[in-house]
Amino acid sequence: MRALMECLPGYDILYFGDTARTPYGSKSPSTVVKYAIENTEFLLSEGAQAVVLACNTASSVAPDILRRRYDIPFFEVITPAAAMAVQASRNGRIGIIGTRATVASGVYEAVIQKLRPEYRVFASACPLLVPLVEEGWLQKPETAMIVKKYLHPLKTRQIDTLILGCTLYPLLIDLIQAKIGQRVRVIDSSTGVANSMQNLIERDTDFQKRLKRDGCYRFFVSDTTPQFQKIARSILKRPIRLETHAG
Repeated sequence: MRALMECLPGYDILYFGDTARTPYGSKSPSTVVKYAIENTEFLLSEGAQAVVLACNTASSVAPDILRRRYDIPFFEVITPAAAMAVQASRNGRIGIIGTRATVASGVYEAVIQKLRPEYRVFASACPLLVPLVEEGWLQKPETAMIVKKYLHPLKTRQIDTLILGCTLYPLLIDLIQAKIGQRVRVIDSSTGVANSMQNLIERDTDFQKRLKRDGCYRFFVSDTTPQFQKIARSILKRPIRLETHAG
């Protein structure tokens, strides 16, 4: 959301955080697809002209199904991150951290090796990081210890590029960079997704005409909590009003 706001100033953006049902990383693929369809239906009912799947787990299982079902552009976070990593890597050894579901899907490996078959990809599931971020434990020594433990196997593989395979991990990017080492390029997919959206707007004038530019940002969640409000405000650096959509 922040990357889109920075890259596309003035365009109306509707955010929906499925806070009542996250994390998705521990759910089965069929359940995640079901949630993605329900969430898309809601966004369309509010006038969405394109949808960003701002979740690696949903991006690993749902895009093809959604594209067959709905006649609007869908953007996922995996392909842009993989392309950025391939471009950034010097030694062809790329690491990925993500939820169990994202890592188990093998989707990053598939995309990267389609782009560069000779590259080696090493993945590590980090199931504790999402609840730590959601709890706001960004600066806690316990979090630093857990991040270091998760990254150790990737350091031993001598990776030079690391993909943050969860859209909450960028909140830990400084800590992750410190623990993986300054020589490793850390890839956050949000910039790539925002650039992809900008490119579509610039080349497709019909699509551009369908978009509203009133500078209206609306924030929906499926469950409102003070902690989410606090984290959202800290990320976006602005006061926001959360609206509830319970599904």
